[in-house]
Amino acid sequence: MSESTRLGRPRTNPSSSTASAREEILDAAAALFAERGYAGTSTRSIAERVGIRQASLYYHFAGKDEILLELLETSVRPSLDFVERLRDTPDPAAALYALAAIDVGTLLATHHNIGSLYLAHEVQEPRFESFRQHRAQLQQAYVDLAAAVRPQGDAAFLGACCMQLVEMVIPMRRDAEPDADIARSIASACLRVVGAEAAAEAGAALLA
Repeated sequence: MSESTRLGRPRTNPSSSTASAREEILDAAAALFAERGYAGTSTRSIAERVGIRQASLYYHFAGKDEILLELLETSVRPSLDFVERLRDTPDPAAALYALAAIDVGTLLATHHNIGSLYLAHEVQEPRFESFRQHRAQLQQAYVDLAAAVRPQGDAAFLGACCMQLVEMVIPMRRDAEPDADIARSIASACLRVVGAEAAAEAGAALLA
């Protein structure tokens, strides 16, 4: 039986939500990680927030590490999937705009701004290596697109600048929910970094 179909014990406080138990656990954990930090959050407290027994939580996740890893992956996986769709795009500047916009949207959609934990010391430990590798792959996509737009430029620097611009949405979201145009604004800023502002319209068309 897969993790997603395992059945736990009856809830101590049944929820009327239509979300799956797994999604409810992820949401509760993200909220607690944001409030108390990773070290200050126990699986018991996550289970209590959801309204299930602690033993039931283990039907869905092996432990706290697996929960955090899944949450971190949700902050990069959709963007990496989009990179694959851009492989054959003939206009790298438009692709850069589209990737930045999608990436901002991905970060905005994560549970309780989970990107704010990127620099937590726990995330630097070996058990989260797969996430760090995926984030590095995403940065490499920015580098590759920057290199295609400006072959004579410092692609590693330009790509890193673009990714940093995108991840600015994390502290912005922490302070106040950004406006609806933030993805477009940040994507346009990435084009300015590589000197290709005119590609914004083509990038927007890629998104459409």
